[in-house]
Amino acid sequence: MRPTFPGLLARPREDGGRLRRPPMLSPLGSLAVRIGIVLALLGVALAGHWFDREGYRDANDPKNEISFIDAVYFTAVTVTTTGFGDIVPVTPRARMFDAMVVTPIRLFVWLLFLGTAYQFLVQHMWEKWRMKSISARLTQHYIVAGYGTTGTAAVEELVANGIDPQRIVVIDASPSRVEAALAVGVMGLEGDATRNETQSLARIETAESFIACGGRDDTSALLVLTARQLNPNARISAIIKSADNEELVKKAGADTVINPVTLGGHLLARAASGSHIVDYISDLVTAAGRVQLIERAVRDDEIGRPLSSCGQGLAVRIIRGSEVIGFWEPAAGSIAAGDIILEIVPLAG
Repeated sequence: MRPTFPGLLARPREDGGRLRRPPMLSPLGSLAVRIGIVLALLGVALAGHWFDREGYRDANDPKNEISFIDAVYFTAVTVTTTGFGDIVPVTPRARMFDAMVVTPIRLFVWLLFLGTAYQFLVQHMWEKWRMKSISARLTQHYIVAGYGTTGTAAVEELVANGIDPQRIVVIDASPSRVEAALAVGVMGLEGDATRNETQSLARIETAESFIACGGRDDTSALLVLTARQLNPNARISAIIKSADNEELVKKAGADTVINPVTLGGHLLARAASGSHIVDYISDLVTAAGRVQLIERAVRDDEIGRPLSSCGQGLAVRIIRGSEVIGFWEPAAGSIAAGDIILEIVPLAG
């Protein structure tokens, strides 16, 4: 089973699925079990050497009396393959015990030692270096905090809109959700997205956009607050469930706050007067439609021209600082430098 380290950035696996379960022991617990196994095996070897001490000869003792200290010493140097040759087995039974019992114990202890050293030292250092290497290359990327139903839909829409999956980082505390994110080709980060350390590991400081899907309004507010403190320039959007919390989340730093309950009510009301209206709205906001509503900066050749003559599609709104200008308003007769244009454009195919 591949070990997982909290906060590890990972890329999608290329192998097939595997049935897995959470680890039953912590790393320290696993280490304690391994030490216990080694001590038990050493105890077996020590018992054999002590109870059959007449079968061993000490070259440094004229009386050839093997003490308990001698048995401990011989067990240690035998299992560790040091073998100074001062104590040796001389009877067939002692030699068979060393060959058939102590030798397998020696091999097992060494394999256990090497496996432990690899897992706790080599592999951990490698994963830590790999994590930093991947993190260092992240820039102008998208962070999705929470990979529930809403977060999953957000990632799918980003990919459908042509965003490179390797520019998307999903943060979730659930290992299974992180694995699900990796399966669609994006990068995953297992951890608490409300913590500064976790968001910094996802390089929120260089992110282009942050999407908060906390599941709870207070969690979304904390996600937004943390992200805004670490990156004052990122575009931050959040989903909430209660309209009472919309202003709170905006004050926390969100540029856009979406309430699916209120939005759903608006759509239901529009559907009551005509089913085609809702279909067209869905067309505008999803990559699967025939047209799409986009937001873009004004081009140099458009400055001074009326909004109606701009773009390849249908320009419908100007954002000028904090002012919103509709296509029917007199101010839409001349586009200024720094304006943001909302435009409906056809999708290829």
